[in-house]
Amino acid sequence: MSKSKVFFTRDISPAGLEKVYKALGVELKGKIGVKVSTGEAGSKGYLKADLIGPFVKSLNGTIIECNTAYDGKRNTAEDHLKVAADHGFTSYAPVDIMDAEGEIKIPVKNGKYLKYDIIGKNFANYDSIVNLAHAKGHVMGGFGANLKNQSIGIASRNGKAYIHSAGHTEDPDACWSDEHEQIDFIRSMAEAATAVADYIKDDNKQIIYITVMNAISLSCDCDARQGDPVMEDLGIVASLDPVANDQAFIDMVWASKDPGAEKLRERIDSRLGREILPYAESLGLGSREYNLIEL
Repeated sequence: MSKSKVFFTRDISPAGLEKVYKALGVELKGKIGVKVSTGEAGSKGYLKADLIGPFVKSLNGTIIECNTAYDGKRNTAEDHLKVAADHGFTSYAPVDIMDAEGEIKIPVKNGKYLKYDIIGKNFANYDSIVNLAHAKGHVMGGFGANLKNQSIGIASRNGKAYIHSAGHTEDPDACWSDEHEQIDFIRSMAEAATAVADYIKDDNKQIIYITVMNAISLSCDCDARQGDPVMEDLGIVASLDPVANDQAFIDMVWASKDPGAEKLRERIDSRLGREILPYAESLGLGSREYNLIEL
């Protein structure tokens, strides 16, 4: 497999976002959905309006999200929209909670854990997708970036339960007590992310991947008690390959001399987080081999 291109800038700003987007050389067409995490009420690290707002506006994009499987402030569309407004997302773009009016099942090809993926129904309404992730640790998955944003993030509430239980249940109340191996959950995320990529490709749609590596905490934006950053900001990476983009983030964390980076490395490996990368690669989602092109 040939090496993928990953574009990198240390400039974490609206101009930096625009720079990596332009470097990809893709003209997004039609109705554009920008998948971000709106952040649980109380979280701190979600991507802020002053950083991503100008970029989303320039695309005439719609912020797209789905409801959570856990009980919180974003597990119903009504509450989720309120959090999205409180966090500033509605100040610069429409917000579409894609599973507010239902869900669709899409194929998982060659899946070992998932028979299908369940995503928000409104995902079908978009011609182009920007997977705009915030890089951070995660209490269950080890870390979150593009692959998590495409699997758990695009899954409906029931779809999230299905992935979290490694294909055992679609019930959000039952999934947290389901017994399965940690590696099965990690690989289920890879299968779901691949299913979304295949769905986009088969429908002649487009997707690009951008990850903002700032305010890097041990826990996810979905955690109300997320906590403060544990290490230095790294920059922004962008690619047409989500595996390469996630691998670039991981490589930067492992190369970092910041004392706090060791805490993040421990969080990631204690949850087998890096195992998502070789499995996603084996599914044909992308390549762990990449050329980093600094802008």
